[in-house]
Amino acid sequence: MNASTSSELLRITAPADVGPAIRARRRAQSLRIDDAASLSGVSVDLLSRLENGKGSVRLDKLLTVLDGLGLTLVLGPKDHPWMQAVARPQATSSEQP
Repeated sequence: MNASTSSELLRITAPADVGPAIRARRRAQSLRIDDAASLSGVSVDLLSRLENGKGSVRLDKLLTVLDGLGLTLVLGPKDHPWMQAVARPQATSSEQP
């Protein structure tokens, strides 16, 4: 994922998909991690763990970070046409080992 895709809808199918989406959104807004954490009211450690997929993060903290970055979580049935139209995350060369 890159900053240009951060304004598009993204289907999250695995916990590892969340971090790159959050990092891309933060970078698209030209925010340093400490500034984004402060704006969201969370610690730099929590935001770093979230972006890197390390450890678990409480749902309320995830929602706080998403809101702070202008993102939202949407739930719906997988078979709904609107949900089928949402892009699946794609790895970029910088995200692959």
